[in-house]
Amino acid sequence: MKTKIFGKEGISEAAEILKGGGLVAFPTETVYGLGGNGLDKEAAKKIYAAKGRPSDNPLILHVSSIEEVYPLVKALPEKAKKLMEAFWPGPLTLVLPKSDLVPKESTGGLETVALRSPENALTLDLIRACGFPIAGPSANLSGRPSPTEASHVFEDLGGRIEGILEDGAVGIGVESTIVDLSENCPTLLRPGAITIEDLEEVLGEKVAIDPTLLGKSMAEGFTPKAPGMKYRHYAPKAEMILFKKNLLSDQSQKVNEIPYGEEKKLIAKSILSYGAKELSDCPEKEVKKSVAKAILSYGEKELSVSPEKRIWILCGEDTASLYEGDGRFTVQILGRREEPLSMTHNLFRLLRKADEEGVELILGECYSEEGVGFALMNRMKKAAGQRIFYV
Repeated sequence: MKTKIFGKEGISEAAEILKGGGLVAFPTETVYGLGGNGLDKEAAKKIYAAKGRPSDNPLILHVSSIEEVYPLVKALPEKAKKLMEAFWPGPLTLVLPKSDLVPKESTGGLETVALRSPENALTLDLIRACGFPIAGPSANLSGRPSPTEASHVFEDLGGRIEGILEDGAVGIGVESTIVDLSENCPTLLRPGAITIEDLEEVLGEKVAIDPTLLGKSMAEGFTPKAPGMKYRHYAPKAEMILFKKNLLSDQSQKVNEIPYGEEKKLIAKSILSYGAKELSDCPEKEVKKSVAKAILSYGEKELSVSPEKRIWILCGEDTASLYEGDGRFTVQILGRREEPLSMTHNLFRLLRKADEEGVELILGECYSEEGVGFALMNRMKKAAGQRIFYV
């Protein structure tokens, strides 16, 4: 199969492919999506097959207006209307009880449907040209870092899908916020650029956080209500480890939880010597220095065993100078710590670049989980397989 690249002038042709049951990747403000007819169960099956995606992982249906939502749901609660009016088009997905019009093949077998209206003019025109909602998970092979440029889509799915609608690099760089409104209490299922504080301000009530976002293990047979909840996601080919300053009293337990063999646990325990003070007693500058020292120490130990190992250090703009001057490591700046959206914008691009350059180990800093930082760290933790060394 030849994958064709479309620009704005190709929207009509792309729509015809989708009407015929084919697949076309499309741009959004978050990441590129892999589009098919959201009301066609065979098109949904093609999406899962092209990505290598488990069929119980729900798809998101993209619409161009609030009016298009009504036929897709059993009812539209006032809470949903408030959030749609405040944030659509934009990076917010809402989970609602589905109508019979939506096939279960598009919902991972659930009685709920995930809906959003993307903030991208080309994609909104594409949805209107189709006349139906476009089902669209991220346009990458399942488990890989999400695509933020059309070239990333072609790298993963070229020859697997009919077309790609190109509109340059995306802005936000991580997937949409997902909120479950299928029950009485609004619940955050996936963090994104729209923060829990943003949601609560509009709704005038507390928004619960799904326990899986707070580290609770999923029960056997767990069925995800939204994308990104159950399976490993966003992972580079390289091993990735995050480093975080924490209370010394917590550290011994944290090391024992690290999913590594005894040798690497011993390395981690040696790093604990850098964490002699409690976080609350350490000035911010000293916290950053202790994390940097631990990262460099770990990297040195790795190189002592494998001198040719290609190692990246992923850090903030404010701490880059702590690593520079050591030519054994490549320093990659994720963004500005005080502007987490600058970091989300670069995260998946850098993880894909690491794959292209054959990087074998990525050592990264952790950041505040307040606001958009919650989404940033959610993706970083998943990319690292939840591997965090506490220092």
